[in-house]
Amino acid sequence: MTSPLHDAPEPARPAADHARARSRVARKWAYLISSTAYLPMSQPEIDAAMREMVETVFDAALSEPFDPEKVLGVGARLVQMRCTGPMSLRRSVDVLGKALLTEQELIRRDGRHIDRAVQVLGVLTNDYTEAARQFVFKQQEDLKDALLRAGADRQRHLRAAEARFDAVMASSSTGIAVLDLHGAFLRCNEALTVMLDRSAEELAALTFYDVVDPDEVPFIQAAAKDLVDGWMERLHQQRRLIRKDGEAVRASVRLTVLRDPAQLLVTVHDETEMSLLQAQLSHQSLHDVLTGLPNRQYFTTRMESVLRQANPKTGATLYHLDLDAFSMITDGLGRSVGDRVLMNVAQRLKAVVAGENAMVARFDGDEFAILVENSDTTPDVVATIASINTELAEPIYFEGHGVAASASIGVVHRPPADADVTELLRTADMTLRRAKVNGRRQWGLFDRDADRRDRERFSLTAEMPGALELGDITVACRPLVRLSDGVRIGFEGMLQWKHETAGVIPHTAVLDLAEHTGLIIPLRDTLFDDACTQVHWWNTEFSRTSPLVIDLTPNQACDPDLVGAVLTTLNDTGLGPDLLEVGMPARVLLADRGEAVDNLKLLAENGIGTAVHDFGSAAGDIECLEDLPVQAARISRRLVDRHASGKSALIGQALMDLLDVAHAAGVQVTVDGIETPEQAAWWRAAGADHAVGSYYAGPVDLRDLEP
Repeated sequence: MTSPLHDAPEPARPAADHARARSRVARKWAYLISSTAYLPMSQPEIDAAMREMVETVFDAALSEPFDPEKVLGVGARLVQMRCTGPMSLRRSVDVLGKALLTEQELIRRDGRHIDRAVQVLGVLTNDYTEAARQFVFKQQEDLKDALLRAGADRQRHLRAAEARFDAVMASSSTGIAVLDLHGAFLRCNEALTVMLDRSAEELAALTFYDVVDPDEVPFIQAAAKDLVDGWMERLHQQRRLIRKDGEAVRASVRLTVLRDPAQLLVTVHDETEMSLLQAQLSHQSLHDVLTGLPNRQYFTTRMESVLRQANPKTGATLYHLDLDAFSMITDGLGRSVGDRVLMNVAQRLKAVVAGENAMVARFDGDEFAILVENSDTTPDVVATIASINTELAEPIYFEGHGVAASASIGVVHRPPADADVTELLRTADMTLRRAKVNGRRQWGLFDRDADRRDRERFSLTAEMPGALELGDITVACRPLVRLSDGVRIGFEGMLQWKHETAGVIPHTAVLDLAEHTGLIIPLRDTLFDDACTQVHWWNTEFSRTSPLVIDLTPNQACDPDLVGAVLTTLNDTGLGPDLLEVGMPARVLLADRGEAVDNLKLLAENGIGTAVHDFGSAAGDIECLEDLPVQAARISRRLVDRHASGKSALIGQALMDLLDVAHAAGVQVTVDGIETPEQAAWWRAAGADHAVGSYYAGPVDLRDLEP
């Protein structure tokens, strides 16, 4: 009989206690087994699975009749959950074994709880082991299948790649070859055999280096070795390959390394035609198409090196040539004859310097340049100019017409070695322009002072448009005086430019600069507008009838809009036409062009006074007085200054005769340039009517004067 104090089973626990106990076992199992392997599940999912498996294990252990097989599936589920780490099964047996051995309900039933626990864990272990074996087996099978598929795919891709490579080799116009590491040909395409004029069999007996120019073989061999050694990934070089007939092929060669097996892949692109085309384009960009001579760009580049390399004792000489009146040849005989003349001139200039280290170039149009690197035997500048003139003077015959060309030449002798070539060409051009002022077939040597003056003049010319717009060029009037009594009877309108550095630039200089800027007509209009405004203000303010005289340049006188502009100005300013006198140079009235004559007649018809200026400067001036409706004549300033200088004993009588002729024609005579009382007295005695000059007063704005 069992003692109530010893070996008595504990009373049954409530169901809630069982549930809490098994939950603790499940959490502990989940915690321990999670540290043995990576489980691709969330923590709540792991806890739920473990709780479910704990219930299954305890239900099997407590089953009546006892059936440990009910635990089957727990081991497989552990494997399914990827609890397959080295310690996963051991931790599971430890946790479940301790839980079963301390399960009071199992102990209370029959005392065989240890046996039951062992059997349940044995079934679970066997289940786990079998599931793990099946899992490993399946992985092995999957791996084998994957390897088989990968191998098949690789073979398929390899065959496809080889087919594509074969197609590229067959269809490509670029030469392609596969070489071994020593350069021997293993495969090549038809394009390469055509390029090298060798069959595939012939190439198979050679190495790639056998078809490379011998002078370039060491370089490409060294580069290929670096490629094979891994110092570079690919190689691209321009090399000459040799055809079977010995002709060179300029080619772009690219080399790269193939792996498994280690081979070299070479591609060759024939650039012979491209090189020829590039050379042709380069030549055309640096040479004149018509004459074949170097152009300005090439000449400029070459001049830089010549100046640096020239012997300091002899230096170099630059000749800038411009053919005289070349437009008469093209306009009279046609452009084709002009082109042939240019080609002939080019050959003759080359012949002049044939024995020298020299370059002849053609610039724009009919301009040429010669650069001579002087030596001890080089002819001097004068001799070279003479040779050029002699060569060009020989007529060129075209269809029975003998055509000869002449040239004006600007020379810069021995410029500094460090001279700026652009500035040097500009200097030569300015020297040429100065030479052309003296006529045709003239030449000039660079003069530093003249060059400085020209640069200053060009600088003022460039500034003139801005000065006109800003109002720096203004209009002033100087008095017109009656010589008989010295009374002011009118005014002459003039321009003046108040420049910041050059000071006050006078009327004649302003007009000279304007002739080079296209401002000569706008300045005329400015002169008329402001001068008429000032004189009208003067007459109105002081109840006078003072006339206004304005002298025109040749271009201003020939402008077809002159009459309209003058009439518009008179209408706008209120000055009467009878108070305006417009003068024109005699030479333009005598020229073949009739615009100035027509303008003068129309001005006279509209009641505006007209005058001939620069009278006496050329034969035929008297015709202007007889044939044109003019009321006044102004003696040439050059004659006035000549008389004032006292250098001529005959000029006085000639001037008095000129005055008599003018008076006989019924016109009054004005003298410009009176600077002393002696001059005024002489001209008064000679019979001149009116005078202007600094002796009386300089030009001012009439609105600043008192009557």
